[in-house]
Amino acid sequence: MTHPLRFGIWALVHGPRAAHQDPEEPYDASWERNRDLVLQAEALGFDSTLVAQHTINPHQEDLDQLEAWSAAAALAALTSRIEIITAIKPYLYHPVVLAKMALGIENISRGRFAINLVNAWNRPELERAGIGFAEHDERYAYGREWIHVVSRLLQGERLTHKGRYFDVQDYALRPKDLYRARPRIYVGGESEPARALVADHGDVWFINGQPLDDVASLIRDVAARPRGAAPPLRFGLSAFVIARPTAAEAEAAHQRLLRLAEKDAPMKAIQKANTDPKVVMMQTMQKSARVGSNGGTAAGLVGNYEEVADRIIDFHAAGIELFMLQFQPFEAEMTRFAEEVIPRVRQRQRNLGLGNPESGRRVG
Repeated sequence: MTHPLRFGIWALVHGPRAAHQDPEEPYDASWERNRDLVLQAEALGFDSTLVAQHTINPHQEDLDQLEAWSAAAALAALTSRIEIITAIKPYLYHPVVLAKMALGIENISRGRFAINLVNAWNRPELERAGIGFAEHDERYAYGREWIHVVSRLLQGERLTHKGRYFDVQDYALRPKDLYRARPRIYVGGESEPARALVADHGDVWFINGQPLDDVASLIRDVAARPRGAAPPLRFGLSAFVIARPTAAEAEAAHQRLLRLAEKDAPMKAIQKANTDPKVVMMQTMQKSARVGSNGGTAAGLVGNYEEVADRIIDFHAAGIELFMLQFQPFEAEMTRFAEEVIPRVRQRQRNLGLGNPESGRRVG
């Protein structure tokens, strides 16, 4: 089953997504900028926003970094339709505390909240806090037990659990979810432990931007894994969009951002030194020049409006439900995408007989 195609945006929790020295988008990771951006996205018809979690800036420690969970709670109160997905690194919060926070935001938002489980790649964030940075597979083992506890508490269960990492006795959270069984759970990561974790505990797998054939192969692998009584897994894709009236204009804009991104080489060297080399996302991103995070332009959404719409339809046919998008300068290019690309995508869906493909529906 192919789910309705949805579009989301990355919140600018640590400034620009492609290049940090762009005169068209000065650095701004403030609450005010993110609030206005998400409200604009909702007004334009975007379906979702992803608020990444970092306690310190992962690129350069003296740069601002928005706090994800307090911002998500505020966004939940200010918005009325858009899905709010907030990332969580399990080592930073005990699962009982996090589950309580998640239920609170779920009820503030009236059923529009979701968790994005990520198992951390930025070493200093955990090491400098005295938490310690475990080996890659150990982090996933911890995350697996952590989400097992969180998920059951989110469902309103009275939980007793004794495992390797957590000992929870006769615990229940109230009020439980007032709008559905529990908030949706997104899982990121493409290593074998990540794939196994999302197959067992996730609702949606976030795939980093990469070519269509590679994405289709990833989907086939994880979709074939047993899920027990759980519904079939759904899939999201991160991508950086550069859409223009002509392909030549889009490529010129792409080259401009590539040149600007070269100025960030010292910052990228710091990030590389702080990153666990076993993180598959970072390995994938070394395969080709690109702009944007989490795969960026490697997904190929660079071209004229028709080309970008066609590529989105191809990804959707391969199983991608949610496109989590980045732009630069963000507000202007997000508006361009909403006005020029989304209508073309919807028209293609109608031409293909896919029923009523309109975005802007309430999440469920």
